[in-house]
Formats: sequence, C-alpha cells, structure tokens
Amino acid sequence: MKKIIAGCAVAGILAAGSPSGAAWAGGRRALVVLSQRGFQEKEFFPVRDTLLSAGISFSVASSAPGEAVSVYGTKTACDKGLSGVNASEYDAVVFIGGPGAESFFNDPAAHKLARDTVASGRILAAICIAPVILANAGVLKGRKATVFPGEEGFLVSGGAFYTAKAVEKDGNIITADGPSSAREFARALAETLR
Repeated sequence: MKKIIAGCAVAGILAAGSPSGAAWAGGRRALVVLSQRGFQEKEFFPVRDTLLSAGISFSVASSAPGEAVSVYGTKTACDKGLSGVNASEYDAVVFIGGPGAESFFNDPAAHKLARDTVASGRILAAICIAPVILANAGVLKGRKATVFPGEEGFLVSGGAFYTAKAVEKDGNIITADGPSSAREFARALAETLR
C-alpha cells in the first residue's frame, strides 16, 4: 500500500506556531526540493521530522507543483515549482537526493536557486547525489563538500574539495553522502538554522 504525505508545508507551518519549536527556531523557513519521481524518502523524512521538531516552517518544491513520488512509491505534495521560487523567502534551501535528483543536474531553475541562495548568504544543503546539483551550479568552487560514493568526480570537476565525510559543512553550505547520514545531516541543518 502506498503512503500519501499530504500538506507537508501546512504541517510545517503549523508546527512553527508551537511555543517550544518557534522559540528555538526563531521563525525560520526552509524550502525542501524533491524530484517529481525517485526522491529518497530515507533522506526526506529525517529532514522533515527534524525541521518539524525544531519548529522550522517549510515548503516542498519540485520541477512543478503537484505530487512527488519516492523511490519506494511514497507520495508527497509539492506546493511550488522551482521556476516560481524566490530564494530570499527562505532561510535555507535543501535538495534531497535519490536517483530522481539527477533530473536537476543540468536544470537551469535548480542552478539559479542554488546560486541565489548562496549569493544572499542563506543556507544551502544537499544530500546523496544532490551535491552534484550544487557543483554544476558553480557554488562549490573552492569549498569542502561530500557526496554519495561514486559521484565525487562531479564535485571535483566543479572545483570542490571532496572530503569523503558523512556530513560536511563549509560556511553556509552543508552536504551529506546519503541515507545513512540523513539524521546527522538534518541535525546540522537545524543547528545552522538556529
């Protein structure tokens, strides 16, 4: 049976209204970017749950508004398309991995979002193969980063210093190597959003 995760953005906004979460997070907002097909739910759910626990409101975006389907068939609502996103509306932008994230490797809207996020001094995070998006957008040049094993050549080609760590933080950019590091990645994101 397929699970449906509807209204993630609404749930995130409601959680931000809780006294414990909102006080800790200071009204911060994040944008979580999923591929329409093939996002890694083992990365998305820990990020979602950590943001909710921290009282950080969030929206979910993809190539187009509508539904995104994970590699395991779980569905979630995406309330925004990348072309309609303004990085300045968020304190952090998070790209979730999974095989579908490859659809953003050469996507101009994804690259613009990554560049605008960095240019505005906000937090940019990516996990699994999604750091390749950041490398292709040109925002990892001269920075330490990590990625899913086997994809490090993309980071090096983009001018990054590949560290092979589970989670790497260089300034306001956070990268992680995959599902096994998702909780650590989510904690680093929430702590940076403090």
